[in-house]
Amino acid sequence: MSEGNAEWTARGEQVFIGTYSRFPAAMVRGEGCWLTDADGNRYLDFLAGIAVCSLGHCHPAVTEAVCRQAGELMHVSNLFHTRPQVELAELLVANSFADRVFMANSGAEANEAALKLARIHSGEGRYEVISLSGSFHGRTLATVAATGQPRFHQGFEPLPQGFVHAGFGDPAEVERLVNDRTCAILCEPLQGESGVRPLEPAYLEAIRKICDRHGLLLIFDEVQTGMGRTGTLFAYEQLGVTPDIMTLAKALGNGLPIGAMLTTEKIAASLGVGTHASTFGGNPVAAAAAVAVMREMLAEGFLAGVRERSDYFVSRLQELAGRFPGLTTGVRGRGMLLGLVLTERGIGLGPEIVQRLFARGVLINFAGNRVLRFIPPLIVGREEIDLLIGRLGEVLAEMA
Repeated sequence: MSEGNAEWTARGEQVFIGTYSRFPAAMVRGEGCWLTDADGNRYLDFLAGIAVCSLGHCHPAVTEAVCRQAGELMHVSNLFHTRPQVELAELLVANSFADRVFMANSGAEANEAALKLARIHSGEGRYEVISLSGSFHGRTLATVAATGQPRFHQGFEPLPQGFVHAGFGDPAEVERLVNDRTCAILCEPLQGESGVRPLEPAYLEAIRKICDRHGLLLIFDEVQTGMGRTGTLFAYEQLGVTPDIMTLAKALGNGLPIGAMLTTEKIAASLGVGTHASTFGGNPVAAAAAVAVMREMLAEGFLAGVRERSDYFVSRLQELAGRFPGLTTGVRGRGMLLGLVLTERGIGLGPEIVQRLFARGVLINFAGNRVLRFIPPLIVGREEIDLLIGRLGEVLAEMA
């Protein structure tokens, strides 16, 4: 008899460092918007590996690209060019503001590359980066220092110097923090981890003007908002503000670890041979997966479909919010990065709502101690959205 959830969970608890609060399930198979665990239970996945599997689980084009590349070439290091990596970089450049690309393995590594580039490009004595309260930029020491949430700092002090945090949504405070040491402003166009908080276009435009006025670089962390998540390939496209540097990861490989840092020709010139590197960055197999992802997302109608289904999803969530005013105050977000904002009473029930949905075969999470966050595969259909709304409605009715 094959082992089930209980056995795999028990085995895992014997060998892993306890850095995760895991659901009591071992996932063994995925297809589209659905996952299956070791006991045979099926789950409607509105987490997508935390905004990673945006084409759904085991997308045929990605699976085929991975298997084909794994049979041809797995790794040679960045001492050589590889076809998948070159093709991916070409696609990223052709479809963004950027001229040059650096490949990494994760969002944190892409952000590290951006921070190093900002410092070396700005010159000696200019090393300070302004980021925002509520931000999340990664788990390395530097990206933790850049993250504007004190709970991620606890126990790791002293953090690397050179990071200051401005209040959310206040460009005047950002400008007050600018000094002779400042080299860049770093922000997410939409904060995901702290509770699905969009930065308004007017605010981002003000940040852009501050950067231009003081000769600073504007870095957009699009690790979560990029790759179609907000309804355009990159979130900056719909906001009227273009960054100097942009970072990507998560959905870029649809499950394979890959990140990228994009910038202009002029700024990229500051990183010469030997100034930065990554052994596995842009690995041929991960890059082949990312090429397949890019081609699917750039296909005619794909992003328009994401926006259309997002409008439907928002309307259904708004209906739900109207039915339960004691628990939720409304909806916020963009595209398929949406949050149902909870009332003060609802906040205390957030984790329990997530657990009750899990028991009903639906996966979401509770973000920023404020919202129920929905980040489904971008291929999600109305039928799956209706199923989520129905089961969430049942849970909220139980708790109202």
